[in-house]
Amino acid sequence: MNILICEDEKTLAKVLQEKFEKEKYTVNVASSGDDVLPLIKKTNPDLILLDIILPKINGLDILKLIKKEDEMKDIPVIMLSNLDDDEKLKQAILLGAVDYIVKSQHPIKEVIEKVKEYFLKAK
Repeated sequence: MNILICEDEKTLAKVLQEKFEKEKYTVNVASSGDDVLPLIKKTNPDLILLDIILPKINGLDILKLIKKEDEMKDIPVIMLSNLDDDEKLKQAILLGAVDYIVKSQHPIKEVIEKVKEYFLKAK
């Protein structure tokens, strides 16, 4: 399985990448909003972990762009955020995100488990 992590906190992105690679996932990382779409086209991920607050283009705007593109619209997107904000959560789900994880409320182990669960359900 191929995962794209879009996260500007370099330490968190590196830890997530290492944990997913340990679980035998292929992982690519984008740290800026304007890197995401080209990387999606290049790597064709099976799932995207997308932070809301990113430099250049925010995650919700990226999600809108992903869902407008025929070759990307079916890729499941799980939003990652430190914002425990019901409006952002509703907006993300309405835009097509399959889940919304508040980073401060979920340890990395839980993020990994949620992704694994998603892949099991999708089979």
